[in-house]
Amino acid sequence: LNLLPLAYLCLACTVRIVLREMMKRLFKTRIIFSTWIFAFIFLQCHVKGSLFDFVTCGSVLKLQNLAHNVRLHSHEVRYGSGSGQQSVTGVEATEDANSYWRVRDATSGTGCRRGDPVRCGDTLRLTHLATGKNLHSHLYSSPITQEQEVSAYGDAKGEGDRGDDWTVVCDTSGGGGGGLWLRSQRVRLRHSVTERYLHVAGARFGRPIAGQAEVSAVASGGGRGSYWLAAEGVFVKPNEASESPGMGRAPSVERPAFVVSGDGADGGGLHDSGEL
Repeated sequence: LNLLPLAYLCLACTVRIVLREMMKRLFKTRIIFSTWIFAFIFLQCHVKGSLFDFVTCGSVLKLQNLAHNVRLHSHEVRYGSGSGQQSVTGVEATEDANSYWRVRDATSGTGCRRGDPVRCGDTLRLTHLATGKNLHSHLYSSPITQEQEVSAYGDAKGEGDRGDDWTVVCDTSGGGGGGLWLRSQRVRLRHSVTERYLHVAGARFGRPIAGQAEVSAVASGGGRGSYWLAAEGVFVKPNEASESPGMGRAPSVERPAFVVSGDGADGGGLHDSGEL
């Protein structure tokens, strides 16, 4: 009797059973591994998101006035009175590219490196992205309300003087933040030289900038008209560009890691391709 075919059949059955058990175990292992990978990715995304709720140095943003729902704005239109410098106003349009400002180191050089979180109490400059001039104030009177004038000032390299420096005063009534300027947190900007606050009273200009709101600097906080929120913008991720030597002079745009924050439109001239 030839038992060889029977032996081959038994061997084949045994191999099949072993392979099936191995596949089951491998499948279970893959499920467990995939679950761990998913959990890791989820935690990474959650942590990154929670770490990135604040304003960082080098970011480009729009500042929304909470009392009058206008964005801090500038353009190549000079005041007809006062200093005669480039005017700063408030506009209702959310998509206007002339409302973008870059967060920069203070004139004295306080070490605000690209990607560093901005802390409550930090002194900084806001440089108008389109014209390269800095948000500025001085002892001239504003055209309409006769409060302290706010202008855009600086040379071709974005350098001005100490009148360009502003201190971030956070509203901590809602708690949280850990001393950082949160993007969801209302803040005031106090002029470092004159101790007055960036403010919108609601007064509107006529021609050639009809309908735009006057922006001035006022004493004693100025009420709700002095509160601002970081609205649309491109926010540099923390520590992604820590090798940069500092904010330095007027911005040259690199390709940093960033998050685009906006209203779902085209961001008013900013695109999420990594270019400004």
